[in-house]
Amino acid sequence: METWPTDAKDDNAEGGSPTVFVVDDDSSVRTALDSLLRSVGVQVQSFCSPDEFLKSEIPEEVPGCIVLDVRFPGQSGFHLQSEINRMEFPIPIVFLTGYADTKMTVKAMKAGAIDFLNKPFREEDMLDAIAQAINCHRERLNMAKNVKQVRVRYDLLTPREREVFAYVAAGLLNKQIAKELDISEYTVKIHRKNAMEKMGATNVVDLIHQAMTLGLPIHTAQPKATPGRDKLLCEAGNGKEYDCALE
Repeated sequence: METWPTDAKDDNAEGGSPTVFVVDDDSSVRTALDSLLRSVGVQVQSFCSPDEFLKSEIPEEVPGCIVLDVRFPGQSGFHLQSEINRMEFPIPIVFLTGYADTKMTVKAMKAGAIDFLNKPFREEDMLDAIAQAINCHRERLNMAKNVKQVRVRYDLLTPREREVFAYVAAGLLNKQIAKELDISEYTVKIHRKNAMEKMGATNVVDLIHQAMTLGLPIHTAQPKATPGRDKLLCEAGNGKEYDCALE
């Protein structure tokens, strides 16, 4: 069984407890889900159509998920799924339908749905799917929060410190950076020390991770090959890999 999210206020969210958004044109389904979820301490907001949901104000920093019916008059739940997927950190979706088929299920899952449940649903299956979706969304929000914090630190750097930061993250030695920037090695050491302090980095690996978090193109500043140097294969959050030589 999926680990169920706490019913206390989420420490990693600014807006409050996990919230489930139920989007279904069947009032009996909305009522049943509302009762089930509130019984385990989860907040619920219900909508009778995708358009009603899209017109509402959805908190951006609260972990949650959408329980979404597939069929609606004049449109389908897939339309809402495509709109949600445009978000930077999409709210996970659990589909619910009384008319499922293999093609429909595959389409939903390929587009990122957490689960696809049939009506009538088993309460345990529904709670497991929702717990998984909320935990997934919490991870996405934590990622966004981390990026924001790193960006705030990065904005404190001077233009020269940012240049040194990029070269250090790319694996260049102080003397190599000095040559690239046409400054003294001592000056590089000062900028490097300031950059690492402002970024809260304890070592070069920390700096590399933060550079990748920011999406900086550290792969464009590769040092010249130096025999005998160890190399670290770093995987960025976007799935790309960088060969980062370390001091």
